[in-house]
Amino acid sequence: MSAPTLHRPSGLTWTVLRLHRAALYAWGAALLATAAVLTWMYVIGPDARAAIGPCGSPGTGLPDCEDLRAIRTDETYGIGIGLISTAVSYLMFPVAAWAGAALIGRELENGTAQLAWTQSVTPMRWLVAKLAVPAALLTAGTTLAVLLEVWARRDDNPNLVGHWYGSDVYISTGPVAVAYVLAGLTVGALAGLVLRKALPAAGAAFAVTLALYNVLDRFRMSLWPASTVTGRAALHLPPDALALENGAVTRNGERLGNDLACVGLDGSSEISRCMQRTGLTDFWATYQPESHFWPLQLVESGLLLAVVGLATAAAFTLVRRRTA
Repeated sequence: MSAPTLHRPSGLTWTVLRLHRAALYAWGAALLATAAVLTWMYVIGPDARAAIGPCGSPGTGLPDCEDLRAIRTDETYGIGIGLISTAVSYLMFPVAAWAGAALIGRELENGTAQLAWTQSVTPMRWLVAKLAVPAALLTAGTTLAVLLEVWARRDDNPNLVGHWYGSDVYISTGPVAVAYVLAGLTVGALAGLVLRKALPAAGAAFAVTLALYNVLDRFRMSLWPASTVTGRAALHLPPDALALENGAVTRNGERLGNDLACVGLDGSSEISRCMQRTGLTDFWATYQPESHFWPLQLVESGLLLAVVGLATAAAFTLVRRRTA
């Protein structure tokens, strides 16, 4: 009776994984490190929140001030969360450079892609494998990192982890992070197909994704209609809101933009005296409340996925024309 034959994995998927195993190992190590850091941040989270809260002398029922000064857990927590947020937010740039250089550009430059096309692999199947395998791994890994970060933040205290509208916080805590990574992958692949050389493709992919990031970052808060409030409520916006513009109305009906008069006054009598002194009759403000986080995320993700679709379609069209 013969021993059973062990079949090694084969096919395009296995070929892509084996060829780019260095990048796969690096991606796995990065995910393990991210999970370890965020788990630690979750564990020390309560101490970090206590460190920025009220304290007192022994016997007052509050945490001892001297102990809190000695722990300084809030700094460690903030640095750890901040590093992970930055890494996730800017992940698209190394992904784009790698896709342009190693995933596509190097194989076209060395001729290994053309060699594969002359065997049993068609150019279309080759490109599908080149995009689908890393896309699946990047989507799964980035989603895991985002979920772990949201979990580690717990109540999302802005004094510790930043406000929701900060670029790093906004990207690293929502689905837009996955959309950015996929955009980097497809733009990098397209750059590799166009330039056919590793280094130029990496540089071009990095430049294009940088421009895309900056455009969306600049116009992000315009992707969803802002809320407008009038009256004295405009002087005291919610603490988690992003103020976009504020102003006042004068006695003759003139609308002044970005007028900061009377802002910060608490008492009704103080505000009334300020209005009489400055000749103002009303106030207004436009802002993005925290409740707009998900609409903004979905719109921006949709725009990025449109870029993914266009870049993917352009890549397949280019391969089809060159190998017709």
